Amino acid sequence: MSWIRLSEFAIILLNVFSIIYPAIARGGEYTSQFPGRHLLDDGDSKPSADVAKGYMSNAELENAIMAFGERCSNISRIYSIGRSVGGLPLWVMEISDNPGREEPEPAFKFIGNVHGDEPVGRELLILLANWLCDNYVKDPLAKFIVENVHLHILPSMNPDGFALRKRGNAKNVDLNRDFPDQFFSNNNVEDGRQPETKAIMRWLRRIQFTASASLHGGALVANYPWDGTQSKRRDYYACPDDETFRYLAGVYSHSHYNMSLSKEFPEGITNGAAWYPIYGGMQDWNYIHAGCLELTLEISDNKWPNASELPTIWEYNRMSMLNLVATVAKNGVHGRIFSSDNGKPLPASIMVEGINQTMKARVGLADYHRLLAPKMKYEVKASMPGYKSKSTAVMLENVTTLDFILDPEAGRVSKVLETACDCTGTTKSNLEVVDILAHPQLEVSLLVVVTLAFLLLLLTRKFCLNPPKQRQLPVSKRPIIV
Repeated sequence: MSWIRLSEFAIILLNVFSIIYPAIARGGEYTSQFPGRHLLDDGDSKPSADVAKGYMSNAELENAIMAFGERCSNISRIYSIGRSVGGLPLWVMEISDNPGREEPEPAFKFIGNVHGDEPVGRELLILLANWLCDNYVKDPLAKFIVENVHLHILPSMNPDGFALRKRGNAKNVDLNRDFPDQFFSNNNVEDGRQPETKAIMRWLRRIQFTASASLHGGALVANYPWDGTQSKRRDYYACPDDETFRYLAGVYSHSHYNMSLSKEFPEGITNGAAWYPIYGGMQDWNYIHAGCLELTLEISDNKWPNASELPTIWEYNRMSMLNLVATVAKNGVHGRIFSSDNGKPLPASIMVEGINQTMKARVGLADYHRLLAPKMKYEVKASMPGYKSKSTAVMLENVTTLDFILDPEAGRVSKVLETACDCTGTTKSNLEVVDILAHPQLEVSLLVVVTLAFLLLLLTRKFCLNPPKQRQLPVSKRPIIV
């Protein structure tokens, strides 16, 4: 019996149980205590109302998101990650052939409108979602993305700033300077941060994203970590995955109409600190605290171009956006990790020799998705307390499927792994389970529950004798099992 069928049976069991018991984008004027970027001395002045002519209002954006959800309900779901200072919901569109369900697939997120006066991203992200809806049956790239990636799109992180026609949020805080920063220990607490920032941080605790990109305006370049430096000086400051980030930035730049032709930025890419250091930025936080490889994409020279230019900007960026998302499934080392004694999935750590950055397999499915620069040889290691580590060398052409089966250490009994809360809402929380067990009618159906649990145990034992194999990505070679 496959892992998917076993999972479906477990869900059925729970359902029965429940029935029984009912660029300036990166720079610009700086407003926090840390040094910032000052590309242009434009301050944070509010532009005229005419500048928004032709752009969607917040109400129109919400309507567009809901209309997309209704039109494309077979490959999407709409959810909110929180609210802005002004109480506006931060809507997300998830696009997948199984939206809302956990699968051993990488997740990617786009975030637009981080700065209120950079609205191009929110327009392009609505266009991207609708393009995928219209083309996933007939276009091979759209089909590949829908079937192999869980894509999450947040068109506007800062709807209040957009409504005010200004950079910061309703409290005049630059949201791209509001995240915990590695160089300022007094800035590493969550309390006191803006609700929009907290919403992003909670989001990444719920969903383990492989990669990400935020869309900004005011330049034309793909920016990658680090954003700041230890010395606080403008200088190239490489993160451990510098080669991989350069590769991802190059995917976007070279797929763009003219970004890679830039005379200011060779190949149309730049290290953030080499451009100009910032602190409290979102992309560095993503990488350090969530293992998510995020780019900051400057997609238009003008922060607020005339709305008539949006179709052209969309065409210039369309293939870049699609190729970047597809790369998370077409590149790197992907796999799952199991215990050799009973076949249970292990949320182990994945390390690559020479790269000082540990990635985690996901709790539950134990899948991992490690992006790496192609055409290189890597030593990949899986480790977990109570188990013997294993490693193997892979020559990465584009994508490799690599599963690990770890042996328990002699004389040690592995602790039963507890799965995390199912954030999709398909299972009950601990509090709900406690409430069920406290139900006064429990003894009436106890026999039914015990019988179903016994059947599940028999199926589980059968499953453990035949551990599941990793779902093979369409462009992958035969899976490697270590």
